[in-house]
Amino acid sequence: MVDSNGPDSHVQTPRGLAAAGRKLWDAGIAEFTWAQHELAILEEASRTRDRIVELDKSVQDDGLMLASPQGSRVHPAVGEARQQRLTLARLLATLGIPPLADDGLPPARGVRGVYGRKS
Repeated sequence: MVDSNGPDSHVQTPRGLAAAGRKLWDAGIAEFTWAQHELAILEEASRTRDRIVELDKSVQDDGLMLASPQGSRVHPAVGEARQQRLTLARLLATLGIPPLADDGLPPARGVRGVYGRKS
């Protein structure tokens, strides 16, 4: 039997989520029913979304190019943000849910699988 959050259970929001991660968490909890292992994936996706926002802010604050002894170079947060976006896309695909509109990711294909939307 799969444990899932239903109308009678309470799913606690993970501690330490910032606004972007909380938005993803809240949207996921509102739309779908989750098994415990899926909640762990949703939590990681939410934390990844927060990380992307932090990396983007670093680039915004510091600029795209940074000075170094070898000359100008691309901010290291640019590459890491790209990797985090790939991670987020994979996590969301694993859960079978679409990304939020402001994630800038392509929509997920297919249906969410056996769990489906809450009714």
